[in-house]
Amino acid sequence: MSASDTIDSLAKKHCVSCEGGIEPLAADVAKDWCDSMSHWSLVEDGKMIRRRMNTRNFQTGLKHVQTVGELAEQEGHHPDLHLTGYRHLTIELTTHAIGGLSENDFILAAKIDRVLS
Repeated sequence: MSASDTIDSLAKKHCVSCEGGIEPLAADVAKDWCDSMSHWSLVEDGKMIRRRMNTRNFQTGLKHVQTVGELAEQEGHHPDLHLTGYRHLTIELTTHAIGGLSENDFILAAKIDRVLS
């Protein structure tokens, strides 16, 4: 399966509510999925994925935060969003209930990539 196939298949799915009781993704799966997403990196010992980007200006940064926030609400899976230095946007995804990464994180990351492209 190619990287674009992975991203396409993830972007077609929807996040499923997670209240715990499942294991985080295996490290090799998380690494493979993250490697297929050029804008994301594994951080915090593989327990989180992060995307950093510089926006044109403050207004564009705010629009991106709003867009990602609306998408996150639709999916019921919420990232940490940081807009600093007036135009530096950082998006962090993890599944807090399991203390690591779940498929939901990669589904939302794929969808975020689509709306911010």
